[in-house]
Amino acid sequence: MAAQVMTKTLDEYIETTPGIVGGKPRIAGRRISVQDVAIWHERLGRSVDEIAHEYDLSLAEVYAALAYYHAHRHEIDKAIEEDEAFVQKMREHIPSKLLQR
Repeated sequence: MAAQVMTKTLDEYIETTPGIVGGKPRIAGRRISVQDVAIWHERLGRSVDEIAHEYDLSLAEVYAALAYYHAHRHEIDKAIEEDEAFVQKMREHIPSKLLQR
């Protein structure tokens, strides 16, 4: 009798749940968003191995997040830009307590 092999599809690695990481696509069962992985890899130049090791992810989880990012690049890049604009606006309106010292 042959043993059954369980395999996961790409869709099983990524999930979206309202109320968790703002409803953004994320690695299933984790609070690590696809957006986070994209920034670490694409903008900060971190390798897939580095990301997997630092955040205790499998290579499959990181590659699934990157595959999802590339399939939805416009939407996720827009969310990144909106987040960056929000942070900049907050910096302009709320002075840094460290800089005040």
